[in-house]
Order: sequence, then C-alpha cells, then structure tokens
Amino acid sequence: MTQNHKLRVIFAGTPEFAKVALQRLLDDKERLNLDIVAVYTQPDRKAGRGQKLTASPVKQLAMMHDIPVEQPVSFSLKHEYGAAARKTLANYQPDVMIVAAYGLILPLGVLNTPKFGCLNIHGSLLPRWRGAAPIHRAILAGDDETGITIMQMAQGLDTGDMLYKLACEIRSVDTTQTLHDTLADLGAKAIVKVLENLAEYQAGRVVQDDALANYADKVGADEGLIDWNGSACFIHRQIRALNAYAFIDGVRVKILECLPIKENQTTTEPAGRIVSVGRRAILVACGADEGVQHLINITKMQWAGGKPLTAEQIAVGDKLQDGQMFDVGGVDGGR
Repeated sequence: MTQNHKLRVIFAGTPEFAKVALQRLLDDKERLNLDIVAVYTQPDRKAGRGQKLTASPVKQLAMMHDIPVEQPVSFSLKHEYGAAARKTLANYQPDVMIVAAYGLILPLGVLNTPKFGCLNIHGSLLPRWRGAAPIHRAILAGDDETGITIMQMAQGLDTGDMLYKLACEIRSVDTTQTLHDTLADLGAKAIVKVLENLAEYQAGRVVQDDALANYADKVGADEGLIDWNGSACFIHRQIRALNAYAFIDGVRVKILECLPIKENQTTTEPAGRIVSVGRRAILVACGADEGVQHLINITKMQWAGGKPLTAEQIAVGDKLQDGQMFDVGGVDGGR
C-alpha cells in the first residue's frame, strides 16, 4: 500500500487459522509498511487434561513478537467492561482492524473506530456459507470449491461488502482439517494482497447478493452420528467434515477416516453390515442412492478410551468381524 506513514493495524483473532494470517503480516510488515500496534484475542481458556489456562495461538505469537495483547470479554455497552474496551481500542488510533476467527461480536461502534474500518478474513466464497462453520458445511454439502473472501465488516452476520476472493478446489480426500490448513494459507495470502493497495480494493468493493446467501450454522454434536441408511456419498462427506461416530453392540466408536467412494463397489447387503474387515479398509454397506447401494471404505476408527486404530490394526486385533452389524438407528437400532 502506497503511503508515507506506517499503517496502524490491530489484528483480532484466536485460533490457528488466524495465527497463520498474523504470521504472514509479521513477515511482510516492512514491505507493506505496517505497524501492528496491538493484537486482540479471546481470554485464556482451560485446556488439556490438567485444565490449565492456555493462551490462544494468536496470543502466543503476539507475545513472541512483544506486541501488546488485549483480551476483552465484550465490547457491548450493556456489559460493565464494554465502554472501557472501546476506549482502549480507540486509544490505539488504528487505521484498520484485521479480523480472523476472533470469536467476539464487534458492534457498529467498534467497526467504525479504525480509520478504514474492519476487514474480515472469511473461510468461504461469500455469500455462500456465511456464519460459524463454513468449512464443515462446504464439505458436508458436497461443494466442489470454496475459498477465502476479504470482507469489509458491517452489522449483520458476514453481510459486508466483498473486497477480494481466492478460490480453491475441494478434493474428495479433503477433510475439515486439510481444508482448514489450505484456507488458512489462502487467507494469509489474500489479506496481504488487499493491504498492498487497500484504497483500490475498498473502492472496488462488491455488495453481496443476499438472495444467494446461505448459512453455516454451528455443528451440533448429534450431526456426527452416522445413519447407515444414508448414501455412501453422504456418509463419506460426514466422516470428512464432522466428528463422525457410530454404535456397534451399543458401544460408541469414532469413525475417523475413509477412502473415496469407488463406483464399482456395490452391494445388496443390509445397511450397516460389515461386509469385509480387511487390512486396507473395513467395508460397510450403506443405504441406496438412486437405487444403488455402495460400500464405504473405513480406514481408521477409535473405540472409547483407546487410541486411533488403522484398518490393519483392527483386522489383526480381531476388533471387528465380517458380518457384524452397526446399530443402524443409534444405540439400540439394528439389533
């Protein structure tokens, strides 16, 4: 960005997705003529078996670079600390605020505090998948592509004008984690691109078409429960997108990984039956899709209290046998 003075930047983010973008800004701050004056992140949370208070990935990175860290619990004027949080923010005299998976609602008074407003690094191609879980929803819906949108933040859920987009393919082997990592890198690349000429991108901003919008609701715990009567294609997406699980003889088992669906692997076995326990994959019959039943190839599972096991470990350890049935309707179904 062409300017005589350094652009005063506040970065707001919490998880690893945001840390990747902050690291890129730190790497490029001299070239971009940036001064990252403060980092905002969620309050420390208890984590791990010891439940020790743990700083977010973004906070840890900021502390490594001696950047001031702010962790307000709210910016709302209805909250007892809201007014003080807004005053602290204003005192930094920010030119722009970069927001990535921050996790705190920013009222209009906060959005208008920086000279050039607040820019959001959003993990979808808006207006598709506004909301909290765009990566999960894109995989679960069977989308062929997703990407990053740099958005000028406004009141409303991800409704702001779009400044820049970068797209990427969703491969049949992508999981929420692999797609997260791809989008984190794309997000870092995209925000740097915008900051290279912020005035130009803001001048060319594009209003979202609300008629094309859909929403990526938070993922509910029960969404991971596999219904074997569903198609193999949907179950495949469910395993890749969610914390998928099933029951066998009333015991809950996590379904961690699977191979892409093979068109030639069809069956007439009842949904939920384990057709083969092989060293490469556990083959399970699924429900019909347009009259055809396919097998799903599970490659990694985890029983409660145990470690993740590969298909080979499951086969060698006789954890499952050919012909067993997963509980189709939940704990008590299918028996």
